[in-house]
Amino acid sequence: MRFGIFIPQGWRLDLVGIDPAQQWEAMNGLAQRADTGPWESLWVYDHFHTVPVATQEATHEAWTLMSAFAASTTRIRLGQMCTCMGYRNPAYLAKVAATVDIISGGRAEMGIGGGWYEHEWRAYGYGFPEVRDRLAMLREGVEIMHQAWTTGSATLDGKYYQVDGAIVQPQPLQTDGIPFWIAGGGEKVTLKVAAKYASYTNFAGSIEEFDHKRSVLHEHCAALGRDPGEITQSSNFNTIVGATEAEAEERLRVVLARLAPFVGDERLAAIEAEYRGSLGFGTPEQVTERLQARASHGLGYAIHYFPEAAYDTTGIELFETQVVPALS
Repeated sequence: MRFGIFIPQGWRLDLVGIDPAQQWEAMNGLAQRADTGPWESLWVYDHFHTVPVATQEATHEAWTLMSAFAASTTRIRLGQMCTCMGYRNPAYLAKVAATVDIISGGRAEMGIGGGWYEHEWRAYGYGFPEVRDRLAMLREGVEIMHQAWTTGSATLDGKYYQVDGAIVQPQPLQTDGIPFWIAGGGEKVTLKVAAKYASYTNFAGSIEEFDHKRSVLHEHCAALGRDPGEITQSSNFNTIVGATEAEAEERLRVVLARLAPFVGDERLAAIEAEYRGSLGFGTPEQVTERLQARASHGLGYAIHYFPEAAYDTTGIELFETQVVPALS
């Protein structure tokens, strides 16, 4: 199994209490730490307002961070899980991503999806198209980016996007362009787009749901004549690891106490349930066993979000020294 790690950027209220002037230092320190560790990739979220409720707390922009991390790290790959197609013109996004790839020496990934955070869409003036429209935008946008990265220009007269000889030079350093991570499990559109363009998918759910989505992906691959083995399945996990069950519980208590002033009791209870239900919650042995079971169903890449990261890295260290070696 291969591993990625999320860098806190504020979206999940994971930089609260840190002065905004010091937040880049905190994020960059964690990125550089990951760069020297067992992680293949680092990730951020593409969001503008905090979740689960919008607050005045900082949320740092994803592609600005990609450029900064490209310059401040040397080895680790750089991704977003996932870029919202509707937030940027795809030809412009292709240009931005190609520049990040150049700065990083060919380490960029393109996590891309249709987007979902309605409050954020409307607050920024993007409206909030129906699901079918957001997914159609995803399909057109991925085609534009694929053209741009493989030929140096893009032309498409689509329903949602129109580009006419948009030049994207220099092209990315990576052969065949920046790898696509198509995020989401929509069976009619998203997984079909993934079957055509993706190097990676990103969806989760129960083992039964995971198996079903994987089966649908393989059906789309068969229809297109593509080997499904060319596509790696990935999932994201909320991860809190303690040396004992009691320690994991105490770590969760600290995380919830930090969030409580911002989210209210009902949402806090939902967050607690989400963490307790995660494959990434518990002792190293418990987490390893659950991830191994998921690997036996085709999971090849696990991306972990540690809510403590900006305040305490000892849980990350447990994961690095006990979980990663057992599964790599």
